[in-house]
Amino acid sequence: MHAFLKLSTVQTKLYLREPMSVFFTLAFGPILLVIMGLIFGSLPRPELNGLSQMDLSVPGYIGMIIGITGLTAVPIGVATRRDAGVLRRFSATPLRPLTYFLADILAPFLVTLLGVLILIAMGLFIYHVQFRGNWLSVFGGVCLSTLAFFALGYAIAELVRNARTAIILGNVIVIPMTTFSGAMVPLEVMPASVLKIANFMPLKHVVTLMRGLWAGEAWSAHLLEAGILAGIFAVGVVVVALTLKWE
Repeated sequence: MHAFLKLSTVQTKLYLREPMSVFFTLAFGPILLVIMGLIFGSLPRPELNGLSQMDLSVPGYIGMIIGITGLTAVPIGVATRRDAGVLRRFSATPLRPLTYFLADILAPFLVTLLGVLILIAMGLFIYHVQFRGNWLSVFGGVCLSTLAFFALGYAIAELVRNARTAIILGNVIVIPMTTFSGAMVPLEVMPASVLKIANFMPLKHVVTLMRGLWAGEAWSAHLLEAGILAGIFAVGVVVVALTLKWE
């Protein structure tokens, strides 16, 4: 445990040396929220079942923060440290790769939680969005979704193994995933053909889960989304455990 805490501290310092990643995680959601507020306002809309665009945007953007951080900041950070030779330094130590993985995701995990809290605070106190859920359930949904996408992002970093490719692949995955997830444009107004594509996007399940928990729905109503995200986390961890090397 002492070694894990010490390594977590070191990795946190390294992560904080990437100010753009930290800033993007903290500011991306709030900036989008302000833009959508200026465009749509916070009045209820009949086509959204009496909800405002902002009511849907806050839980949707929680998903976007998680997805974009997991698929861009995490793999790019891992690949950059590998390119710089940071990982190679651990080859002469008894440190297990899986322990390194857990310590390495701690800092972006905490920064992501902070970004989510900032977004929620803006939604509640500036745009007066409706919240009908349970905070503990929402927190559990955020944690599950974050772990799933961080494991996926880390697996991507292990498969591509260099920063330039990680940047390209991350953007290639993120753009269609955010487009068809329902985070930006509510699924309720999408045509049926687009919904078929959306069902194959992992981020869609995060957005669906977060909006459901935000609206007060029980976890039992979202066993499919929870199962898919748990499966993504499990597969990501297995890939990392099998492929993580110090070279």
